[in-house]
Amino acid sequence: MDGEIGNGVMKTASNGVNEYENRRLTDDEFDRYSRQMIVPGMGKEAQLRLINSRVLIIGAGGLGCPAAQYVAASGVGTLGIVDGDVVEMSNLHRQVGHATSRIGMKKVDSLITHLKDLNPLPTYTPHPFHISSQNAADIISKYDLVMDCTDNAATRYLISDICVLLQKPLVSAASVQKSGQLIVLNCPPAQQGLIDKPYPPCYRCCFRKPPPPSAMVTCGEAGIMGTVVGMMGVAQAGEAIKILASNLHKPSTSTNPSAPPSENLCQPHLLLYTYDLASGIGPYTFRAAKMGGRKKNCFACGENSPSTLTLEGIKGGNPNYEQFCGLNAASTTLLPKEERITASAYHQAKVKGELPEHILIDTREKEHFSFGSIEGAVNLPFTTLLTKAFKIKRAGQEEGKAEDILPPQAKEVSEDAPILFVCRRGLDSQEAVEKFKELGLDKGGKRKIMDIMGGMKAWKDEVDPDFQFI
Repeated sequence: MDGEIGNGVMKTASNGVNEYENRRLTDDEFDRYSRQMIVPGMGKEAQLRLINSRVLIIGAGGLGCPAAQYVAASGVGTLGIVDGDVVEMSNLHRQVGHATSRIGMKKVDSLITHLKDLNPLPTYTPHPFHISSQNAADIISKYDLVMDCTDNAATRYLISDICVLLQKPLVSAASVQKSGQLIVLNCPPAQQGLIDKPYPPCYRCCFRKPPPPSAMVTCGEAGIMGTVVGMMGVAQAGEAIKILASNLHKPSTSTNPSAPPSENLCQPHLLLYTYDLASGIGPYTFRAAKMGGRKKNCFACGENSPSTLTLEGIKGGNPNYEQFCGLNAASTTLLPKEERITASAYHQAKVKGELPEHILIDTREKEHFSFGSIEGAVNLPFTTLLTKAFKIKRAGQEEGKAEDILPPQAKEVSEDAPILFVCRRGLDSQEAVEKFKELGLDKGGKRKIMDIMGGMKAWKDEVDPDFQFI
């Protein structure tokens, strides 16, 4: 027979002979995967493709746990998992591959322990560190398909860029609070710069610019429903299994005679899922938004991309993903020293009666605020503050209009009373100070507007260790 053997599986031969014709399933494989193989469209050949495939899951959290469970259970031959974190108690309501008994263990080790109990047949490869510009290409190059289960924009752009350069299909998902999204990218993969067919897009084609830093909230800040992130992780696994079983993960090029013709390149969709807690037993919703193909001017996969994006450049720090996403700016101090006060200094001034009449505005969302606050604080969520500020500026800031942004309780004190802001960790409060000054609420510098440095996290660390900080 004209072909080559790899990992015990007969690969595609040049004469078109079935690549798995002579491969027999073991008794364990047959028993374990039998119900899956009799599904129309699967069968022995598709199952053997799964057994001979290598999948990389980046992120062993809320998305990665359910995704890994179903990918491992389906019979994928090798499953690599990348994550540098350890299991914490707050993970367990959604990260179902971990357990209370494994708190403090590396997430990759905890998840693999769980997966081996579920299915001992695959090979599990731990990568117990975070993905980075320096190691991403070396890791991803060893796998056939990548599943992005991370939770930040900078890493998503990095993973997508590497997948384009190495011609790897990417199944990407994200979830926060009560909603999630899923998209299959770069599948089937094509060489960088090819635009002669409507090849599927990369992450940059779909999201040319990252969201502003103030809009990039984590699960720790915004919250997350476990069932929502679980739904998206399971959907990721379904897409990965379909791609591998159908052989769509193989790269296609214009010079490759086996490349799928343009009419067979599937229209990519962005799947959007929302779950309304307030609607009782009302419906959850799925929506599918059509996405375009590769963009001619895409930095990563477009016409001129071979000269703008390279593996060597990425390893050398070009592009700088954190800078591109504005994360460096987001972590810096925005206000001068005289417009800030430490949590301990604020507390001492109140205790000693040295603080004049003032307004303390807590910009956390009402759910965070409900767990406790500094005595006398009034709640004005940051998102509400931004919305009101935008409307006031759009209206032209008529006389007295800016005062409407203040909470009702704040209007009971003197018009010149200082305004102080506090948030979770000290970033939103700084932006709130700047917004109030833009609206003229500082009365040309006559009214003092400040923020409490480090937010409620600093309050817990410096003043009240019993405060329940989320």
